[in-house]
Amino acid sequence: MKPGRANATAGDVAYLGPEGTYSQLVAEKRYPHGRTLVPLPTIMDVCAFVARRPTVRRGVIPIENSSGGAIYETVDILLGSLPPVCILEELALDVKLALLGRKGEKVKVLYSHFAPIEHCMTWLARRLPGVERRLVATTAIGAQRAAVERNAAALGSRRLAHLWSLDVLRYPVQADVPNITVFLVVGGTRRSQPRAAKTTLAVKLPNQPGALCAFLETFRDESVNLSRLISRPIRGCPREYAFLVDVDGAVESPAVKRALKRARGTCAELRTVGSYPTRRRYTS
Repeated sequence: MKPGRANATAGDVAYLGPEGTYSQLVAEKRYPHGRTLVPLPTIMDVCAFVARRPTVRRGVIPIENSSGGAIYETVDILLGSLPPVCILEELALDVKLALLGRKGEKVKVLYSHFAPIEHCMTWLARRLPGVERRLVATTAIGAQRAAVERNAAALGSRRLAHLWSLDVLRYPVQADVPNITVFLVVGGTRRSQPRAAKTTLAVKLPNQPGALCAFLETFRDESVNLSRLISRPIRGCPREYAFLVDVDGAVESPAVKRALKRARGTCAELRTVGSYPTRRRYTS
């Protein structure tokens, strides 16, 4: 599907741009027909775009990389509900990286997002020793930089070579560990989904001994698994933290209902960010 820009309409899907990012690839796989894809420069911009037409627009944003960890811009937006979006689906991509540059040039500088560099650290140390590494916001921006600079290369998808007239110097680049990036489809209105496999919560706990333990025990006692727990400092409240928590199971399931009822009694604040299905893993 061809990305759209100026002529965005109500039912469009925004993704973290520019064109050529893995977010675009996932958006194309999830929405192959019927919607225009809109590249935007930040995750905040994607969520704000969705929030302006909350019932019909969608956004595709990354939340976690298997070696780089959580994407904190996404976590903070979901915790603060600013802009107010909710999770509708979880998607995942098995990322295969390419080294992009120009044949015949000695690589002196490598541009990339931090996650690909983390995944390929051993290969880079062996094949590109002494090369300066410069971090950028997305792999697509890295390819743009490499395209206008001599003796520069980038890590990213093979499609970026076509977009920026670069050569594929190596594919796939050997990763130290499996390179899986998790994405979320966000919308502005939370809805009941009968095939929901996961529920995400935004939680604030009392600043007192045992508060986190008391919260976690409510799920253990109901045999409900927690698959992700991310803590973030609360702005303006030193040494106080909010938590983004992923629970296995739908919010309507009896065990999750019981656990949430008990958990609310241990929290200063608890909000459901979404109860949603997880789709099969895509490959790049």
